Amino acid sequence: MRRLIAFAAAASMIAGCKSAPAPSAAPVQPAAAPLYPVRPSVAAPAFKVFHHDASSVTLVTKEDATDAEIESLIWELHDAARSHSFEKLKIDQKWVDARDPMMWFHIYRGSKCASEKYASGEPPCGGSYHAAGDYTLGGFTNRDHDDGVLLQGNDRQTELWNADAPNNSVTQGATR
Repeated sequence: MRRLIAFAAAASMIAGCKSAPAPSAAPVQPAAAPLYPVRPSVAAPAFKVFHHDASSVTLVTKEDATDAEIESLIWELHDAARSHSFEKLKIDQKWVDARDPMMWFHIYRGSKCASEKYASGEPPCGGSYHAAGDYTLGGFTNRDHDDGVLLQGNDRQTELWNADAPNNSVTQGATR
């Protein structure tokens, strides 16, 4: 009988009697802030091609375009580059295809300062750069490299996506 009790006690210990408390889950860490702003859900403002040459296109929007609208326009340029559909934006796809090695899109709020890159002599708005945003397509080592930047004055700028990611349209899918 003693053997039976000792055997039953040993069996219950093997079967799962645990004296150590169960491990607790690690505390939940707050998610890190995104490195890039979410894609805005507002519509891009209407624009016109102010000037173009072999390596750049200057676009002009309404004077009171918001940052979110400028961002949306930069995203539209990004999407057109990925789908080869600049014609839908009334930008000649041949200009973009002929880039060697890159094409810059400079976006201005209103036309007052838009001629600054082409003006001879004193620029119309002074010596600094007054664009609201830039989109760059192409590069010396990667013809499909693209970069979108919101320019906020005083040398402040916001990168809109990771230009070095293999497919940056996927890395920035959220909208606001």
